[in-house]
Amino acid sequence: MVKMPTKQKTDGRRAAARLSKAERRAQLLITALAVVREEGTDRLSLGHLAERAGVSKPVAYDHFGDRSGLLIALYKWIDTERMNTFRNGLLSRNPARADAIEELATAYVGCAVDTSGEFHAVGAALAGSDEKADVLQELLDQAVAMFVAVLGPHCKLPPGELERRSIGLVGAGEALSMAVLRGTRSKADVTGTFSSMIAGCI
Repeated sequence: MVKMPTKQKTDGRRAAARLSKAERRAQLLITALAVVREEGTDRLSLGHLAERAGVSKPVAYDHFGDRSGLLIALYKWIDTERMNTFRNGLLSRNPARADAIEELATAYVGCAVDTSGEFHAVGAALAGSDEKADVLQELLDQAVAMFVAVLGPHCKLPPGELERRSIGLVGAGEALSMAVLRGTRSKADVTGTFSSMIAGCI
C-alpha cells in the first residue's frame, strides 16, 4: 500500500530547499495521490498540486511538464510502488514454492480486476491519450520483471527462458483478468487456473 503523505510542519518553500530533485518528485507524487484520494482526478492540476505541496507552480511544471505528464508519472508510480511492495514482501518471507505461486497469481489477478482504487481512476483519466499505450507496455515489462524475481528462486530454468515464460504468463494473466472484468469467469476460478499455469511453466 502506498503511504499517504503526512502533514507538513514546515513551510513548503523552505522544505523545497532541503530536498533533492528526486525527493521533491517523490513528495509531489505522494501529494498528487492524496489529491486523487480526497478530491478526485478532476481536481488534479499542476497548479492545485503545487498549492497542496507548498511549492511554486514552476516547480511542478519542471517535474511533469503538463497535466498529462503528471497523470502518466502518477499512474506508473502507483503501479511500481505496489509491485515493489508485493515483490519485496514476498521475497523477504521466502515462502515455499506453492505458496509463492498462489500469492503471485492472487495478487496479480486482484490488482488487474480492481476498478475501485486510485490506479484505475488515474488510468481512466488517461483514456484516449497518445502516451497511454506506451505506458501500459512499460508496466507490463515491469510485471514480467516481477514474475522473474518471484519465480526465479523456485525453478532451475535459464534466465532467458524464465523471462520468456514470464512474458507468456503475464499475457495469460491479463487475458484471464479480462474474463473476470467481463463477468464471464469468477475471480476464484481465474486465480486457480492462473496458479496452475504458473506452476506448469516453471
